[in-house]
Amino acid sequence: MMECVHYRVSGREAASFRPGLPFPAGTGAPPELFLVQREPVWSFAAWRVTDGRQLTADQTGVSWLAPRRMGPPAELPPEVRTALEAGRLTGVNLRHPGWERALEFATPKPGKKRVHLLAVGDVGGTLLTALKLLGGEEISTIGICDLNEKTVARWVTEMGQIAWPWDYGALPEVEAVSPERLFDCDVFIFAATKAIPAVGSGVKDVRMAQLEANRPLVESFARQARKAGFRGLFIVLSDPVDPLCQAAWWASNVDEETEYLDLQGFLPEQVQGFGLGVMSARAAYFAKQDSRFASYFTEGRAFGPHGQGLVIANSIRRYDDALSRELTRLTLEANLRIRDLGFKPYVAPAISSGAMQLLLALRGEWHCSSVPLGGVWFGCRNRFGGYGLELETLELPDALFARLQETEAVLKGIG
Repeated sequence: MMECVHYRVSGREAASFRPGLPFPAGTGAPPELFLVQREPVWSFAAWRVTDGRQLTADQTGVSWLAPRRMGPPAELPPEVRTALEAGRLTGVNLRHPGWERALEFATPKPGKKRVHLLAVGDVGGTLLTALKLLGGEEISTIGICDLNEKTVARWVTEMGQIAWPWDYGALPEVEAVSPERLFDCDVFIFAATKAIPAVGSGVKDVRMAQLEANRPLVESFARQARKAGFRGLFIVLSDPVDPLCQAAWWASNVDEETEYLDLQGFLPEQVQGFGLGVMSARAAYFAKQDSRFASYFTEGRAFGPHGQGLVIANSIRRYDDALSRELTRLTLEANLRIRDLGFKPYVAPAISSGAMQLLLALRGEWHCSSVPLGGVWFGCRNRFGGYGLELETLELPDALFARLQETEAVLKGIG
């Protein structure tokens, strides 16, 4: 059994395998915090610990989704195991210069949130409509910003005229936000895009065609967020979601004058990509049409990016590799069927990946989004609670876990 040293950190009981840390001695009670020291570029700054092996691992990666793949169980002292099993243990990476800020981010503030949305084009306008209709319990105000002032005026007016009869304050207010106030909010949603291949253009992977066009755009707003000292949730909805998350995080953490990675920008867990929700919904759509995929409703999962590298599992308990790959293919090609009809496939992504996942996240419930794992943003089920970002951990079959590793390698190649 590994011995722990107890400390007091920010008025809370903490434990660590490392002696001699610069904190007062603790009482030896079950800790709220567990202190680690690992490479900050490849790790969360703070997170909810769900398996003891997360305390001994050198860095994060897809193995965190299946802890058995990380090695034998960690032998923890009784008081640490008590806190872990109660779900009341937050891991803290002291090597991240923003670890104290990460502890604040790990505990969501109560009350309704102010959400700002950048760009109200096809995706943004659909997302805005859904949030207006569905977000009354979670959102106080939605601020919108777009290069086209008339577009902003149109949406503010339209949304202002949507209300339940005789309950005119039940839905979130929508207002224009100037570029200077973009990050005066709790949640920022990046839905801007510089170029989308036209329907009929023949481009097979539309998302990757957008990467080079949209990367400088998201980097610019990430640097603006850094200058504004933004401490909220930064959500990427534009394609390709996962590489743009990585680009945003990196840009915010580089000092523009020295070009030095100083980690003074976004926390890793502060950036999420909202693209996986619609992939899960599309898989369910095909499962409704073919009984062979029916297990997906209760046992299925979606992992990975919003695009090539997506992994759909027909079932975690009764995983069938052939069926899962077929369902993955159908899910990946669903957007092409809409384009074949002559339309851009943005309605389902804006609602299933955007609005629905955001509301679940604000409620502290499980949602589908991309989170930082081993230096890339990887889609999985996760949630925000009072002890930090929590990943869903599962017992994954060998064939399924191998697919996740393949996707992780692909994403590293893109970044």
